[in-house]
Amino acid sequence: MTTSLTVSKHIKEALSVLDIELSAIKELIKDIEKNQSKVFDDSIECLLGCKGRVVITGIGKSGHIGSKIAATLASTGSPAFFVHPAELIHGDFGMLKPNDVMIALSFSGETEELKKVLIPIKRLGIKLLSITGNEQSTLAQNSDHALFVKVTKEACPLNLAPTASTTATLALGDAMAIALMQAKEFTAEDFAKSHPGGSLGKRLIKIKDVMREKSNIPQVGETASYYETLEEIDAKKLGFTTVISSSKKLLGTITDGDIRRAQIKYKNEASSKKANEIMSKNPKTINDDEIAVTALKIMEEYRISDIAVINKQSELIGIIDLKDLLKAGII
Repeated sequence: MTTSLTVSKHIKEALSVLDIELSAIKELIKDIEKNQSKVFDDSIECLLGCKGRVVITGIGKSGHIGSKIAATLASTGSPAFFVHPAELIHGDFGMLKPNDVMIALSFSGETEELKKVLIPIKRLGIKLLSITGNEQSTLAQNSDHALFVKVTKEACPLNLAPTASTTATLALGDAMAIALMQAKEFTAEDFAKSHPGGSLGKRLIKIKDVMREKSNIPQVGETASYYETLEEIDAKKLGFTTVISSSKKLLGTITDGDIRRAQIKYKNEASSKKANEIMSKNPKTINDDEIAVTALKIMEEYRISDIAVINKQSELIGIIDLKDLLKAGII
């Protein structure tokens, strides 16, 4: 049976691990500020100048961290992939091109598999960046730019399992990826393009990608009769219609509620009224270049289920319905 004392011991050890890893990142921050600011800048400039892909390599735990760094780079505007050094020396060098840049990860900087790729990389003319814990290592000495993660203590009580060092390396990789992202002015729209199937990507889908267009837009002219208006509302099954001018300018909307109010106000004369006499003016609108989640916020704020989509000339070009957002996975 687990006692509160045992649980307290587990928590104490867990907090100690987190504290050691936090300290490793804090030390890395200080070191970059004091000693590595130039090499960090040079590394980012090298990556910015890359005309090909960023190739990450490493073995063991460093390889796992490298895979994550490659994924982060790829999703934030820098084409990247991970390749195992053993695979490189057994045929995968054919994947590399002279305009690529390689980032090699090794805490010791003396991993045999990595040392074997150094000469072929130079022959291809590929720029080599490294992240290592050993400034005097073979890897560091043969790199165009070498960044150092100096961890004096791992979180492992035996000081053997890579823990604090891998955490700091991952944080440094994130820092490089985000610095590149900012330098490239990578936008939310760019992010959505590389994440079309994810929830984040879906929330960055634009109105024009999901709106109803052309014949699917409920619309009548401003002089449309009462019955023509009813027919359009019934045909499009959205419970309303837009009212437009001869030049396609949006003038207003007519909902089921507007029809009822017209009947109450005009009584028997309601059926003789034109669309522009019973419409609600100044309806909520949105531009087709806005992200779809903005439409959802407007719908929630004003308790409506449809918004007219207009262009910069205030011309009606579409309709966005709550069901469209649901179908697209925005909700």
